[in-house]
Amino acid sequence: MSDDLNRDKYIKGRGAQINTANPFQTTFSEQSDVWYDEDLSSFQRTKYIDTHPKKIVNAVNSPDLGFEYSLNPYQGCEHGCIYCYARNTHPYWGYSAGIEFEQKILIKKNAPQLLEQKLKSKSWKAKPIMLSGNTDCYQPAEKKYQLTRKILEVLWKYKHPVSIITKNALILRDLNLLAELARLNLIQVAVSLTTLNEQLRTKLEPRAASGLKRLKVVEKLSDAGVPVLAMLAPIIPSLNDMEIPKMAEASAKAGARNISHSIVRLNGEVGVIFKDWLIKNYPDRYDRVIHQIEDCHGGQINDSSFSSRMKGKGQIADMIKQQVRLSKQRYFKGYQPLPLDTELYARIKNPQLSLF
Repeated sequence: MSDDLNRDKYIKGRGAQINTANPFQTTFSEQSDVWYDEDLSSFQRTKYIDTHPKKIVNAVNSPDLGFEYSLNPYQGCEHGCIYCYARNTHPYWGYSAGIEFEQKILIKKNAPQLLEQKLKSKSWKAKPIMLSGNTDCYQPAEKKYQLTRKILEVLWKYKHPVSIITKNALILRDLNLLAELARLNLIQVAVSLTTLNEQLRTKLEPRAASGLKRLKVVEKLSDAGVPVLAMLAPIIPSLNDMEIPKMAEASAKAGARNISHSIVRLNGEVGVIFKDWLIKNYPDRYDRVIHQIEDCHGGQINDSSFSSRMKGKGQIADMIKQQVRLSKQRYFKGYQPLPLDTELYARIKNPQLSLF
C-alpha cells in the first residue's frame, strides 16, 4: 500500500497511524521502514495477551528519573499517546512500536504474586516502587484485570511505599485504598497533564482521559489526603508549550502540591511514528515543531544523555524551564516534598524491630 494512499485514511481512536518495522524481524526491516495492513478496521480492535514473567520489580539505573524501582503490570498501552518513549520496548516482545503498541497489550497476570514474593524476600529493603514507569498502570485493561488494585493491596499488606503516575481517571476506583496508604505516608501520585486543549488531546492521546477529567482526579485525590504532583509532560514546542502557565494554575487550583515537566524526545521508532502523525495532523506546523524539538536536543530529535534528555538544552528548552520556574514561584511557593515512609515495612517484615 502506498504512503500517499495511507495519508487519505486515518485510524480513529489510535495515535500511531503506521506500524514501524520491528528491528528484530529482518523480513520487515529489509523491506521497508514501515508496514501496513489493508484492513485498517482491524487496528481498532484491542487484543489482550497473557504473559507470565519470572520477575516483576525492575531496578532503574537512570539518575534523572527520581526512582530506583519500577513495576509494570502491562506492556503496551491502549491510551495511544503518540510521543510515548515506551513504544520502543514493544519490539522486544515481537511487536511493532506503532499501532501494535496500542493494540496488542501484554497482561502480566502473576504480577501481584511476584511482588509479594519480592517483598517477603530476606534481601529486599524498602524503596519506593514506581507504578508504572513505562506504560500506564490504569490504562483500559486495568478495568478488566484489576492487577494494579491487587498490587496496591499487596503493598498495603506490607506497608510498603509506592509512587504512581497515570493519566487515567480509573485511579479514582481505588481512592479508599490510596487514602489509607496516604494516611501512613506510603504513597505519592503524579497525574500526567499534557494539554487542556481537547482538540489537541484527542489526536495526541486518543484513548486517555481529557485534561479536565485529570484535573478532577487531582482534586479528588487531594481532597482525600493523597499528595499529588501534576506532571506537565511532555512539553512539545509549538504544540502545548504555550499552555504551561494555564496548566500550572489549573493544577494548583485542583489541589496539586507541585508541578514538574519534561520535554519531548523522539528516540528510536518514536521519531518515525511522531513525524508521520505530525504531518497528517498538523502539516502547517511540521517544520517548526521538528526544528524546535531539534533545538532542544543539540540538533537531533532524540537524546539519550542523562544530563539533558528529560529537560533539554538550548534556547527553547531554557524558555520552557523559565515558564515552569515562574509558574512554580507563583502557584507552588514554599512546597517541601516529604520522603515516603520505609520504616513501617521494616517493622512488619521484622516484628522484633518493634521492641527497640
